[in-house]
Formats: sequence, C-alpha cells, structure tokens
Amino acid sequence: MRILLVGASGTLGTAVRGALSRRHEVVAASRNGGDVTVDITDPQSITAMYQTVGTVDAVACAAGTVTLKPFAELDREDLEAGIRHKLLGQVELVRQGVSHVSATGSFTLITSVLSHDPVPGSTAAALVSGALKAFVVAAAIELPHRQRINAVSPSVFTTSLPRTAALFPGAKGVLPEQVAQAYVKSVEGAQTGQVYRVEEQF
Repeated sequence: MRILLVGASGTLGTAVRGALSRRHEVVAASRNGGDVTVDITDPQSITAMYQTVGTVDAVACAAGTVTLKPFAELDREDLEAGIRHKLLGQVELVRQGVSHVSATGSFTLITSVLSHDPVPGSTAAALVSGALKAFVVAAAIELPHRQRINAVSPSVFTTSLPRTAALFPGAKGVLPEQVAQAYVKSVEGAQTGQVYRVEEQF
C-alpha cells in the first residue's frame, strides 16, 4: 500500500513510520521536513499536500496539539487552538481526503485517553478527543465506496512521563512503538468506526 503519514517527524509519527514502512510505501508529511510539507490548521495547505502526493491507499495522522491547563485558567484562545489544530485539522484531512484515497482505503486519526480517563488540566484536550471519537463513529457510516476510518487513543507516552508525571499519577505510560501497532491494525485490518485504546497495565 501507499500510505500518507501526517505528523511523520514527531515521536509517534517516527514510530508509526517505522512500523508501516516494513511492508508499505510511506509518504511522510509534516510542518518541517518530510517528503511533503503540510500545516493541518490551513485547509489550503492540506489541498496542496493532496495535489502533490496524489492518490494513496491510506491516510494516517499522528499530528495534533492541545492545551493542558486548569479549567479556571482556560480562555477562548486555548480552546480554539486545540479545536483548530487537532480536531478540525484531522476532520479536514478526511473531508478533502475522500477524493484522494482509493475506494477501499482508510483513514486513521489520533485521539487520547483523556476523553474517557481525564486528569486535572485536561478539559480542553478531553473536549477535542471526545469530539474526534464521535466524528469517527459518524463518518464511518457516510464515507463513500468502501473507505474506512478509525482512531487510535493512547495513554501518556513513557517518553513524556519525566515532564508530565505529576499530571498522570500512577501512570506507567505506553511506548510509542506499542501505539504504532494500533495504526498497523487500523491500516491493514478491515474494521471501521473503531477507537483503538492503547493503555498501560497497572
């Protein structure tokens, strides 16, 4: 398969690229570097990316930022930032991507554990992740042809725990390589409308 990976240069993107490139051609897209440059907050940038890349068999996204801040300190810009980047950015990847993905192709998006297991300071992030999960379930029954869509919902990464341990008490974290296997399942499998949770065992 020919797979477009958005956010390929980050921690998760690097792991996903490594897992998928063993059997597939991966086209790497990111804001900085990669095979093609894209800013998912800009619909025109997404359009240009698809025009450059052409038809693919799958689109996988490992990009998206949100604000972690106590609810009392959140302002409208904090909320809009996460909605614009992680939520609307990924929705736009799918909206435009349906005409660039093969008839039996797929989309894999990224959410997080915070929508069902929140911690203090995660309201904005939980809002975005919950909306993405609802989008995936709804879009799965409306995508054309036999296209599929799923999301991956990871817990905090082990690589992030040194700086975020206070936010996630008791968390062991998950390896980016573990999360990457959920992308493999989504891309190579047959399911649609699913949210694959990757969470640590206590």
